[in-house]
Amino acid sequence: MKKSATLLFASLLLSAAVLPATAQTAETAKAHAAPVYKAKTPKLNKAQIDQLLAAPEQLVIIDLRRPDELTKIGGFAVYLSIQAKDLEQSLAFIPKDRKIVTVSNHAGRAGKGADLLASKGYNVVGAIGAQDYEAEGGTLARISPPAPKKAAEKTAQTKTSE
Repeated sequence: MKKSATLLFASLLLSAAVLPATAQTAETAKAHAAPVYKAKTPKLNKAQIDQLLAAPEQLVIIDLRRPDELTKIGGFAVYLSIQAKDLEQSLAFIPKDRKIVTVSNHAGRAGKGADLLASKGYNVVGAIGAQDYEAEGGTLARISPPAPKKAAEKTAQTKTSE
């Protein structure tokens, strides 16, 4: 009897230690999950984007992210960069005779931007998240930011003195 009571106590103690860790892991995963897509414009996947990229002369990709996001995360090789906050003021620079795809990290801003463009008469075919595209096996182009001016000047001076 003592042995079974000891085993019962040990299993209760073990489940008390494991249960909070499991709950915490589920909460952490939920907190890091991509937000729910709420736009009217369709959210595209990698296969759909790759199909559109096969005819680049018919397509304009508008990346709505900040420059630091582009350099940190990467993006599509050719795109029009307009930050989401500047989109409505930049409509004159966006062609109306091409299919348009908007891009953000997980398509939240891209969906909102795509909805705005569609309401203004643009031929918007969808929105995509760059990180979602990469997670599906797509390859993003990485851009290295230029070296700070002082470092570049120092490098130039070193090469000149050699």
